[in-house]
Amino acid sequence: MTSEILASKPTRLFIILGGFFIANAMLAEFIGIKIFSLEKLFGYDPLSMTLFGVHDLGFNLTAGVLLWPVVFVMTDIINEYFGSKGVRFLSWLTVGLIVYAFLMAFLAIKTPPNDWWQHLSGIRDTPDTSLPDMNLAFTRIFGQGLWIIAGSIIAFLIGQLLDVIVFHKIRKITGEKKIWLRATGSTLVSQFVDSFIVLIIAFYIGSDWDLVRVLAIGVVNYIYKFVMAILLTPAIYGVHFLIEKYLGPELSHKMKEGAAAQ
Repeated sequence: MTSEILASKPTRLFIILGGFFIANAMLAEFIGIKIFSLEKLFGYDPLSMTLFGVHDLGFNLTAGVLLWPVVFVMTDIINEYFGSKGVRFLSWLTVGLIVYAFLMAFLAIKTPPNDWWQHLSGIRDTPDTSLPDMNLAFTRIFGQGLWIIAGSIIAFLIGQLLDVIVFHKIRKITGEKKIWLRATGSTLVSQFVDSFIVLIIAFYIGSDWDLVRVLAIGVVNYIYKFVMAILLTPAIYGVHFLIEKYLGPELSHKMKEGAAAQ
């Protein structure tokens, strides 16, 4: 029975796409605690922009934004071949696994540390790499605030819902043509909403940030996501080419028609 299931090309494709989708979403949650400077990454001095009266704004982004555009592109590809039902199934499964992962991390944080491990990093310590308290470092990395987790999950679900709706609205108008328009267009809409919801929940409701500051930072984040969505458009065509080659034109067309009918 197992061999028969895995012999199905659509099943294998769904497992591969779904696995990549879930892995990227979960990894984005865990690495999101790090803030990096996009300008410094490319060797430039940080920008100092002013938006809505908020000064000294630059592209200081969470490391999670490196992966979220990929997640939303994967959403569009899954949507293309497996429809809204496939996306909804993976979205709810991903949320469940993220909650489970954070619960396990919380339990790990609460376990009492071994005395010698607490002061041993496991690598050859130097003045630049030594850590005075491994348990504190572990807690800080994996113990992200509950408001950030809640905001991220809610933003993810709403973003996925919007992505699916906009994707199929555009597809009804264009048919199978203009892949770039429905994929990039739906990603731009969903990422716009996602950028603000997570910040409003995590830092306006869950913290004491001013709404104006939250909105200004949201705009900066969306500029990055907008640019990334455009840059990833060729990758969408590349993935479509590989899938079409793997499925064959007849099966590929049948799956896309079935997905659109949902």
